[in-house]
Amino acid sequence: MGKSLAFPLFFAAIAVATVVAAEGISEPALKSGIDVRYIDRSVRPQDDFYRYVNGGWLDRNQIPADAVRISAASQVNDTTREQLRQIVEAARQAPESSDADQRKIAFLYESFMDERTPERLGLRPLSGDLSRIESIKTRHELALTIGQLGQVGVRMPIGNSILNDSKNAGSYIQSLHQSGLGLPGREYYLSDEPGLKEMRAAYLEHVRNMLRLAGDRSAQSNAKRMLEFETELARAQWSIADDSDPVKTDNRYTLAQLETFAPGMAWKSFLVGNATYAKSESFMVDEPSYFKALGRLAATTPMPVWKAYLRYHLLSAYAPYLSRAFVNENFAFEAKQLRGVREISPRWKRGLDLVEESMGEGLGRLYVAKHVSPQAKVRVAEMVKNFVAALDQDIDSLGWMGPETKRRAKEKLINLRAKIGYPDRWRDYSELHIVAGDLVGNVRRARSSEYRRNVGKLGTPVDRDEWYMTPQTPDAYEWMPQNEIVIGAAMLQPPFFDPDADDAVNYGAIGGTIGHEMSHGFDNIGSQYDANGVLLGKPGWFTPVDQQRFDALTHTLAVQFSAYEPLPGYHVDGEQTLSENIADVAGAAIAYRAYHVSLRDRAAPVIDGLTGDQRFFMGWAQRRRGNYNEKELIRIVKSDEHSPPAVRAVAPLMNMDAFHEAFAIKPGDRMYLSPEQRVKIW
Repeated sequence: MGKSLAFPLFFAAIAVATVVAAEGISEPALKSGIDVRYIDRSVRPQDDFYRYVNGGWLDRNQIPADAVRISAASQVNDTTREQLRQIVEAARQAPESSDADQRKIAFLYESFMDERTPERLGLRPLSGDLSRIESIKTRHELALTIGQLGQVGVRMPIGNSILNDSKNAGSYIQSLHQSGLGLPGREYYLSDEPGLKEMRAAYLEHVRNMLRLAGDRSAQSNAKRMLEFETELARAQWSIADDSDPVKTDNRYTLAQLETFAPGMAWKSFLVGNATYAKSESFMVDEPSYFKALGRLAATTPMPVWKAYLRYHLLSAYAPYLSRAFVNENFAFEAKQLRGVREISPRWKRGLDLVEESMGEGLGRLYVAKHVSPQAKVRVAEMVKNFVAALDQDIDSLGWMGPETKRRAKEKLINLRAKIGYPDRWRDYSELHIVAGDLVGNVRRARSSEYRRNVGKLGTPVDRDEWYMTPQTPDAYEWMPQNEIVIGAAMLQPPFFDPDADDAVNYGAIGGTIGHEMSHGFDNIGSQYDANGVLLGKPGWFTPVDQQRFDALTHTLAVQFSAYEPLPGYHVDGEQTLSENIADVAGAAIAYRAYHVSLRDRAAPVIDGLTGDQRFFMGWAQRRRGNYNEKELIRIVKSDEHSPPAVRAVAPLMNMDAFHEAFAIKPGDRMYLSPEQRVKIW
């Protein structure tokens, strides 16, 4: 594309803008859903659409001292968090005979709010784990301990998940995947960029401080050797782009094959440690070359280095629940140094986060009963029907897709399932034992309980009613192995969804999210899964010719997004973010079509001087408003599969003819993209 999109700091004011309004019926009684007070009329929408829509908001909303960003999502999260706090405080006052989950939530929260006990106990709550690590003598004991620590939420070199079997959508499989890094991603270890080298130096100091707090007299040398070890892990790990490829990561190994392939790791002992031995006949090994390297490191890395590594990651995983010295050191690196957070969050927020992590659906059930409107859920469900109709029409109109691929695309669309708001069946926490005053024990038991719940899926049919996020999370996801999209209840509030607003902004905001998630099932990854969630691989349900056409379009899109530079010297990686960029471009197009389906051939009203199309596009950009600190932007660019939000706010729209028409964008305008450069996939 040949141009960079900078964040608000780098935009220059061009001229006073006047919105180009198409003819329509003025109905001032209707609410537009657009925060017109935040429109920045010092810039033209044709030159800086993101700033035009959100400039006033960006100027007035500064990043809180205990956060890395302030955004539409974070503000919704703050509102929801206050509601959750009231629920938890009410639980603390509830009688003994009250709801069992409510009592457990109260005990868990109170155990965190008690600041004196952690000071008195010191490291005693972790003494058993620390002694086990120190007593390791053999490779079998090492592998056993790696498995055991993974059960209680400690980051280990082997990640272990129970997922839908990509070859048999009705059953589960155990997935082993790369993990074990204390920094956000492999680039933090391998890049020579000054900012990342600075992070490595800070990480080394942090590891040394943590080990020293735990009484390690060789903390300096152990920290140095541990960083060298993690650097070898990072060197062996796959890139985000490769790790997102469902075919490259679908590799089946039996235990015997694993032992032959990576003999340095005592695999049977690891599986005994993580409680899955004899539960699986085969495993999905996501990154074979990583595991081969890990086997070599397991055999050649001196045991003192392994012990330092295990001790540090145990301490890191439980530091927020230990004495003040550990809490402060953990915050100083993980939040302040790594992400630019200036102050630690109030204790009540951190306590609420623990309840979310440990009993999220139990808290969600109470939240839904008190704060979620069934009518909003019904209305969004009706919107989804229009999205299905829009995508069905869109498939018919695609010039690059042939008849056979269109038939199979529609087959997948018909089978798409939408989950909105909250689960039909809530998670059972009856086996979770919460003890008043036992903070570390509660955290450990909650993590172990969730781990056992997941391992217990092996050998059972897939539960298609399960949710993989809580309803109070203002987010959404698409789960390809089940051909479903999921929209959390917290999304059913402004600026994502406004039940009192005209439809245009809702289709641009939450509709953009619906379109985004739906399109994932048809993008470069989703197109490799059939209507039932079975992984086919490329070309999937595309014909070979259509796959070539699709690849050509997505390559152009990757190049286009790689031209964006959200910070000087930090370009978006178009390949790393490709799937999400496809979903944004396609999602905006599908949402726009769905909005027009919803009009049923009626003229859209003009509200606040804005046409329906203008409000749709402004709703899209308004939903993505946000201020982010520099370190968080670097983290997004280097380790996130999404493009930075300000890029997502405008880049997809610039690929749409309707956007150019709605705001009379012409050659020479900064938002202009020539027709031949516009990528139209869906």
